[in-house]
Amino acid sequence: MATSKSNDSTNSGTQNSTSDTNDEEKAELCPGFKDVDAFVKYGLGAVLSATKASAGLPQAGDEYDFYRSFPGFQEFCESQGDKLLHCMSQIMQHHGCRSHMRERNKLTGLEERFDLVVDSNDVILERAGILLDEADGLNRSQQPVMPAGFQPPKIVVSSWNRKGSGSGSRSEMFRLLHAKNVARPQLKFKEKVDNSNTPFVPKIFIKPNAIKSLPSYFTNKQIRKERPEDLDVPAALADFIHQQRTQEHVEDMFAHPYQYELDHLAIPESLLSKPEPQMYKPIAETKCSFIDALEDLVALNEKLCRLSEFAVDLEHHSYRSFLGLTCLMQISTREEDFIIDTLELRSEMYILNESFTDPTIVKVFHGADSDMEWLQRDFGLYVVNLFDTHQASRALNLARHSLDHLLKHFCNVDSDKRYQLADWRIRPLPDEMVQYARTDTHYLLYIYDSVRAQLLDFNHGQTGLLQCVWNKSKDISLKKYLKPIYTEESYLELQRKQKKSFNTQQLTAFRLLFAWRDKLARQEDESTGYVLPTHMMSKISEELPKEPQGIIACCNPVPPLVRQQVNELHLLVQQAREMPLLKAEIAAQKKKGLTPIKKPEVTLFGPHDTSRVSVSDLPQFPPDELPVKQGMLFSEDEHKMDVDLQKTSGLIAPPKITLFEELETKNDQESLSVAHMKARRIIESFENPFRMYLPAPDVHINKNAKFDPSSKIFEISKRWKLQSIEQQQKELEAKRKAKQEAKEQAKKVTEERNKAKQSYQESLQNVATVRQQAAESAKGGGKKRERVASEVGESTPKPSKKLMKSAVNPQMTEPPPQDSFTPFDYSQSDLNVFADTKSKDNTQFDPNRKGHDFKKKKNPKGQKSNFGAGNRSMSYLAGKSDRGFRHNWPKR
Repeated sequence: MATSKSNDSTNSGTQNSTSDTNDEEKAELCPGFKDVDAFVKYGLGAVLSATKASAGLPQAGDEYDFYRSFPGFQEFCESQGDKLLHCMSQIMQHHGCRSHMRERNKLTGLEERFDLVVDSNDVILERAGILLDEADGLNRSQQPVMPAGFQPPKIVVSSWNRKGSGSGSRSEMFRLLHAKNVARPQLKFKEKVDNSNTPFVPKIFIKPNAIKSLPSYFTNKQIRKERPEDLDVPAALADFIHQQRTQEHVEDMFAHPYQYELDHLAIPESLLSKPEPQMYKPIAETKCSFIDALEDLVALNEKLCRLSEFAVDLEHHSYRSFLGLTCLMQISTREEDFIIDTLELRSEMYILNESFTDPTIVKVFHGADSDMEWLQRDFGLYVVNLFDTHQASRALNLARHSLDHLLKHFCNVDSDKRYQLADWRIRPLPDEMVQYARTDTHYLLYIYDSVRAQLLDFNHGQTGLLQCVWNKSKDISLKKYLKPIYTEESYLELQRKQKKSFNTQQLTAFRLLFAWRDKLARQEDESTGYVLPTHMMSKISEELPKEPQGIIACCNPVPPLVRQQVNELHLLVQQAREMPLLKAEIAAQKKKGLTPIKKPEVTLFGPHDTSRVSVSDLPQFPPDELPVKQGMLFSEDEHKMDVDLQKTSGLIAPPKITLFEELETKNDQESLSVAHMKARRIIESFENPFRMYLPAPDVHINKNAKFDPSSKIFEISKRWKLQSIEQQQKELEAKRKAKQEAKEQAKKVTEERNKAKQSYQESLQNVATVRQQAAESAKGGGKKRERVASEVGESTPKPSKKLMKSAVNPQMTEPPPQDSFTPFDYSQSDLNVFADTKSKDNTQFDPNRKGHDFKKKKNPKGQKSNFGAGNRSMSYLAGKSDRGFRHNWPKR
């Protein structure tokens, strides 16, 4: 504060000193001071005393809190503080700065007051420095510095507003006319602007010049009013509710209302013949009417309906509106010019549909691509029988296709483009802007005649080129306006245009800032460039500031909404900084996965053509291993990324001969009859009727909407709960049936096993033992044995597991014939087989020994079975290696 006072005093002192030197008078500077030095000396003394007094005040902390506890000290501080603030406000007002120091919010008042003081000090010091320089004789050619409200408008020079003169002298400078304090015209609109995240629905409800009548959806106003206006609903949920409410009229809603009329539009022969260009009137002699009343608009429509052609142009504003505003419409006939205030007559502009959709009247535009969308969005206007001079200029291959070039080429008129980027919301319009608006359409009908004549001459009298221009103009009139719809992946397209490589934290910050900007722009009805320009958003995402001041530093100049909500932006940046840091790039793919996919670099041959590629360049994979799939940052879209990988990666497969194999699909198709094939096609053509109740995969449903009985989401979730309960009951019943069937099968298996055991036991009862057979053979007369004596070590085999398995089929097993049996001669047997082998065998019990005893006969001579050796290696022979056995080594 003291600094402000001293600067103020210095400022006034220097001004008066300058006047004294100029007038050469030595009068008193002000009462009590002879000259500037005395005044400055007194001012410095006041500053020093104020500084000493402020140093003597209680320090912030416990000392100040102690003094603050006394009511007298508290009242004195408050009174002195109000006086100081009042004094500072007066100083700020004197210098033209913001001075609302006392009426501030208690929560943020201290920070705002501090910012005001800093800004004011900067202005005062800069002004004092300029005045001191002027007192020293510097910058004498510069204009005197005036307060902010009285300064002349600055001249903004760029390539679009630099006008070069023919004499070669310095180019003339034009200023950009921009209004800072224009009242928002959206507040006066009868119908609120629909910025919701839902598709655009045409505003038309009356269809003049109709061959095909308007659908019932547009004529019923009650249906039209049921549109979601609540911006707090998430984007996907708003789309879902909108589809549920309008699912009966989907085809009618998004179709062009004049599609049928434009498809059946036939250009008459008179418009395809060579015209005689009709010269335009001088613009000074042409009447110009400004229309801002409904009666004048109706009269204009009646005049237009009696004409054969007229020219149209629009002036648009998009910076202070989310969707944009059509601020002005210019219409020119051969005799008169009209300027329509579309902001005032926004809800009544549909009256012009009677003349705009008349197929016998030609509407001449220049570059009508955007104009068609603006007419549909703001007024519900459509154009039938359009001629676009921009398309004609392209067909003629002119040097440039802009309107100012056509004016210069055909009319020898230099267009004045100083107001091309002006704020067309200004009311009342200055005369310069009115003249600029008239110029866009006044000469357009003459250009229309001249262009048609040149198109016929250019094509040697043939109408093909002119007919092509008419067809392209008709395609432009068929364009439909599409609202900007926010999706979860909308930020990716914008981020790719930045051509910057972001890691996961930076990309998350960009996504969060993009969503914040879109939501706030819809709520405040401001453009995204006004809320937060893209280059600033990219800068914040790249830097990831740790403090709110860092966010402000990334923006120059700081957008107003960013300054207001810098704390919320800081929380979003902090949320992005908590993400795991992974280096990744956004490649050309439109997926969430951040891993770039490398496409084959061989452009002359296909990805599977390895004839021109060296063996070292081919990917090498072991036969037992498969190529590992690329890592994805987000697992939601893995199936989508797999498709791209299959498209781009080379085919790697083992060689396989399939000449003698038949395809399974052919067998399936041949096995199915014609009726089965028809049934399969019919089933595939059907869709699940409950699919329309399924939400989109990226739906985010508000928790409050789930529990609100009046909401559609509550009803849908209730239906799905009932369906899920029924599905769970069906699954439980299916599980019970499966368990019962498994039990029955187990019972059948056990019964079959029991039967097999019984049949095996019965078959064993019929077989006689060796002794019984020997006794019977002795009784039978002592026949000699016919068989050859058995080999050494062979004995009667016991029933083994193989016999158990063969006993399952008792029909196959037959008892051996009794006549061929001879008794065994034990005198020839080797009794060493029954010798005790405990000295050689392992003393531990081996359960595997019993099961493998019957295989001993298969071992060759000199080798013993390895099954009783525990974990011994199977590659060593038992006869050569006694590892794992006890040995009776000789004692020393």
